[in-house]
Amino acid sequence: MSDQARDERTPEEIEAAEAAAERPAEAAEGDYEALMRLMKENEDLKDKALRAAAEVENMRRRAARDVQDARAYSIANFARDMLTVADDLQRALDAIPEEAKVSGDAGFKALIEGVEITARGLLAALERHGVRKLTPEGQKFDPNFHEALYEIPDPQVVSGTVLQVVQPGYSIGERVLRPAKVGVSKDGPKQAARPADENAGG
Repeated sequence: MSDQARDERTPEEIEAAEAAAERPAEAAEGDYEALMRLMKENEDLKDKALRAAAEVENMRRRAARDVQDARAYSIANFARDMLTVADDLQRALDAIPEEAKVSGDAGFKALIEGVEITARGLLAALERHGVRKLTPEGQKFDPNFHEALYEIPDPQVVSGTVLQVVQPGYSIGERVLRPAKVGVSKDGPKQAARPADENAGG
Protein backbone atom coordinates (compact mmCIF):
# COMPACT_ATOMS: atom_id res chain seq x y z
CA MET A 1 0.00 0.00 0.00
CA SER A 2 1.43 3.44 -0.94
CA ASP A 3 2.06 6.22 1.52
CA GLN A 4 -0.68 8.21 -0.15
CA ALA A 5 -3.22 5.42 0.33
CA ARG A 6 -2.07 5.01 3.93
CA ASP A 7 -2.61 8.72 4.48
CA GLU A 8 -6.15 8.48 3.15
CA ARG A 9 -7.16 6.11 5.97
CA THR A 10 -8.71 7.40 9.07
CA PRO A 11 -6.85 7.06 12.36
CA GLU A 12 -9.35 4.38 13.40
CA GLU A 13 -8.59 2.37 10.27
CA ILE A 14 -4.85 2.67 10.87
CA GLU A 15 -5.24 1.54 14.49
CA ALA A 16 -7.40 -1.41 13.39
CA ALA A 17 -4.80 -2.44 10.79
CA GLU A 18 -1.98 -2.31 13.35
CA ALA A 19 -4.02 -4.30 15.83
CA ALA A 20 -4.70 -6.93 13.16
CA ALA A 21 -0.97 -7.14 12.42
CA GLU A 22 -0.22 -7.78 16.13
CA ARG A 23 -2.84 -10.51 16.50
CA PRO A 24 -0.84 -13.41 14.95
CA ALA A 25 2.01 -12.87 17.44
CA GLU A 26 -0.45 -12.72 20.35
CA ALA A 27 -2.28 -15.76 19.00
CA ALA A 28 1.00 -17.67 18.68
CA GLU A 29 1.91 -16.74 22.27
CA GLY A 30 -1.54 -17.79 23.44
CA ASP A 31 -1.25 -21.07 21.53
CA TYR A 32 2.14 -21.74 23.14
CA GLU A 33 0.72 -21.14 26.62
CA ALA A 34 -2.25 -23.40 25.83
CA LEU A 35 0.12 -26.08 24.54
CA MET A 36 2.27 -25.86 27.68
CA ARG A 37 -0.85 -26.05 29.87
CA LEU A 38 -2.07 -29.11 27.95
CA MET A 39 1.35 -30.77 28.25
CA LYS A 40 1.37 -30.16 32.00
CA GLU A 41 -2.16 -31.56 32.31
CA ASN A 42 -1.06 -34.54 30.24
CA GLU A 43 1.90 -35.14 32.58
CA ASP A 44 -0.39 -34.83 35.62
CA LEU A 45 -2.86 -37.31 34.13
CA LYS A 46 -0.04 -39.68 33.22
CA ASP A 47 1.31 -39.46 36.77
CA LYS A 48 -2.17 -40.12 38.22
CA ALA A 49 -2.64 -43.08 35.87
CA LEU A 50 0.72 -44.57 36.91
CA ARG A 51 -0.13 -44.08 40.58
CA ALA A 52 -3.54 -45.66 40.09
CA ALA A 53 -1.97 -48.63 38.27
CA ALA A 54 0.60 -49.03 41.06
CA GLU A 55 -2.15 -48.88 43.69
CA VAL A 56 -4.18 -51.50 41.83
CA GLU A 57 -1.08 -53.75 41.63
CA ASN A 58 -0.43 -53.26 45.36
CA MET A 59 -4.06 -54.12 46.14
CA ARG A 60 -3.80 -57.23 43.95
CA ARG A 61 -0.64 -58.33 45.76
CA ARG A 62 -2.21 -57.64 49.17
CA ALA A 63 -5.29 -59.62 48.24
CA ALA A 64 -3.17 -62.54 46.99
CA ARG A 65 -1.12 -62.43 50.22
CA ASP A 66 -4.30 -62.28 52.33
CA VAL A 67 -5.71 -65.30 50.49
CA GLN A 68 -2.43 -67.18 50.97
CA ASP A 69 -2.34 -66.26 54.67
CA ALA A 70 -5.98 -67.28 55.08
CA ARG A 71 -5.18 -70.67 53.56
CA ALA A 72 -2.03 -71.12 55.64
CA TYR A 73 -3.31 -69.79 58.95
CA SER A 74 -7.05 -70.45 58.88
CA ILE A 75 -6.61 -73.53 61.06
CA ALA A 76 -4.32 -71.79 63.55
CA ASN A 77 -6.94 -71.53 66.32
CA PHE A 78 -8.12 -75.09 65.74
CA ALA A 79 -4.51 -76.35 65.71
CA ARG A 80 -3.79 -74.47 68.95
CA ASP A 81 -6.75 -76.23 70.58
CA MET A 82 -5.54 -79.60 69.28
CA LEU A 83 -2.16 -79.00 70.92
CA THR A 84 -3.93 -79.19 74.27
CA VAL A 85 -5.27 -82.61 73.28
CA ALA A 86 -1.78 -83.70 72.22
CA ASP A 87 -0.39 -82.48 75.56
CA ASP A 88 -3.07 -84.38 77.47
CA LEU A 89 -2.30 -87.60 75.59
CA GLN A 90 1.40 -87.19 76.36
CA ARG A 91 0.66 -86.47 80.04
CA ALA A 92 -1.44 -89.64 80.18
CA LEU A 93 1.48 -91.64 78.80
CA ASP A 94 3.98 -89.97 81.15
CA ALA A 95 1.74 -90.70 84.15
CA ILE A 96 1.93 -94.48 83.63
CA PRO A 97 4.51 -95.94 86.02
CA GLU A 98 7.40 -97.75 84.33
CA GLU A 99 6.70 -100.97 86.22
CA ALA A 100 3.12 -100.96 84.92
CA LYS A 101 4.41 -100.62 81.34
CA VAL A 102 6.57 -103.75 81.69
CA SER A 103 4.12 -105.74 83.83
CA GLY A 104 3.10 -107.94 80.93
CA ASP A 105 -0.66 -107.31 81.15
CA ALA A 106 -1.79 -107.59 77.51
CA GLY A 107 -4.87 -105.38 77.93
CA PHE A 108 -2.89 -102.60 79.62
CA LYS A 109 -0.16 -102.76 76.96
CA ALA A 110 -2.81 -102.51 74.24
CA LEU A 111 -4.27 -99.43 75.95
CA ILE A 112 -0.84 -97.78 76.18
CA GLU A 113 -0.14 -98.61 72.56
CA GLY A 114 -3.52 -97.19 71.50
CA VAL A 115 -2.85 -93.89 73.30
CA GLU A 116 0.63 -93.69 71.74
CA ILE A 117 -0.78 -94.34 68.25
CA THR A 118 -3.47 -91.69 68.81
CA ALA A 119 -0.89 -89.13 69.97
CA ARG A 120 1.37 -89.83 66.96
CA GLY A 121 -1.60 -89.71 64.58
CA LEU A 122 -2.74 -86.36 65.95
CA LEU A 123 0.73 -84.83 65.54
CA ALA A 124 1.04 -86.31 62.03
CA ALA A 125 -2.34 -84.81 61.06
CA LEU A 126 -1.27 -81.40 62.38
CA GLU A 127 2.01 -81.65 60.48
CA ARG A 128 0.16 -82.38 57.23
CA HIS A 129 -1.58 -79.03 57.71
CA GLY A 130 1.65 -77.10 58.22
CA VAL A 131 2.02 -77.35 62.00
CA ARG A 132 5.65 -78.00 62.93
CA LYS A 133 6.95 -79.17 66.31
CA LEU A 134 9.72 -77.08 67.90
CA THR A 135 12.18 -79.09 69.98
CA PRO A 136 15.13 -76.70 70.33
CA GLU A 137 17.34 -78.62 72.77
CA GLY A 138 20.99 -77.68 72.18
CA GLN A 139 20.13 -74.60 70.13
CA LYS A 140 20.62 -70.93 70.91
CA PHE A 141 17.70 -69.46 72.88
CA ASP A 142 15.44 -67.36 70.64
CA PRO A 143 12.65 -65.40 72.35
CA ASN A 144 10.64 -65.49 69.12
CA PHE A 145 10.33 -69.29 69.37
CA HIS A 146 11.13 -70.13 72.99
CA GLU A 147 9.91 -69.16 76.46
CA ALA A 148 12.57 -69.44 79.16
CA LEU A 149 11.16 -70.85 82.40
CA TYR A 150 14.43 -71.05 84.31
CA GLU A 151 18.21 -70.85 83.98
CA ILE A 152 20.61 -73.73 84.53
CA PRO A 153 24.11 -72.82 85.74
CA ASP A 154 26.64 -74.69 83.58
CA PRO A 155 30.11 -73.20 82.96
CA GLN A 156 30.82 -75.85 80.28
CA VAL A 157 27.95 -74.84 77.99
CA VAL A 158 27.68 -71.59 76.04
CA SER A 159 25.37 -69.17 77.85
CA GLY A 160 21.95 -68.87 76.27
CA THR A 161 21.80 -72.47 75.05
CA VAL A 162 18.55 -74.40 75.46
CA LEU A 163 19.42 -77.31 77.76
CA GLN A 164 15.97 -78.65 78.58
CA VAL A 165 12.61 -78.59 76.80
CA VAL A 166 9.83 -78.68 79.36
CA GLN A 167 7.09 -78.42 76.75
CA PRO A 168 7.64 -78.49 72.98
CA GLY A 169 6.54 -75.52 70.94
CA TYR A 170 4.70 -75.47 67.65
CA SER A 171 4.64 -73.17 64.64
CA ILE A 172 2.46 -72.90 61.56
CA GLY A 173 4.16 -71.37 58.56
CA GLU A 174 6.23 -68.49 59.91
CA ARG A 175 4.00 -67.94 62.96
CA VAL A 176 4.45 -69.42 66.40
CA LEU A 177 1.36 -71.21 67.69
CA ARG A 178 3.01 -71.85 71.02
CA PRO A 179 6.60 -71.15 72.07
CA ALA A 180 8.67 -74.03 73.41
CA LYS A 181 9.01 -73.78 77.21
CA VAL A 182 12.67 -74.29 78.00
CA GLY A 183 15.49 -74.19 80.53
CA VAL A 184 18.45 -72.09 79.37
CA SER A 185 22.13 -72.30 80.33
CA LYS A 186 24.00 -69.54 82.14
CA ASP A 187 27.51 -68.92 83.55
CA GLY A 188 29.15 -70.43 80.46
CA PRO A 189 31.15 -68.79 77.65
CA LYS A 190 29.38 -66.04 75.68
CA GLN A 191 27.34 -67.00 72.63
CA ALA A 192 29.25 -66.71 69.35
CA ALA A 193 27.61 -64.75 66.54
CA ARG A 194 25.61 -66.95 64.18
CA PRO A 195 24.44 -66.36 60.64
CA ALA A 196 21.20 -64.36 60.49
CA ASP A 197 19.45 -66.96 58.34
CA GLU A 198 19.93 -69.82 60.81
CA ASN A 199 16.62 -71.34 61.85
CA ALA A 200 16.34 -70.80 65.60
CA GLY A 201 13.02 -72.55 65.83
CA GLY A 202 14.29 -76.12 65.84
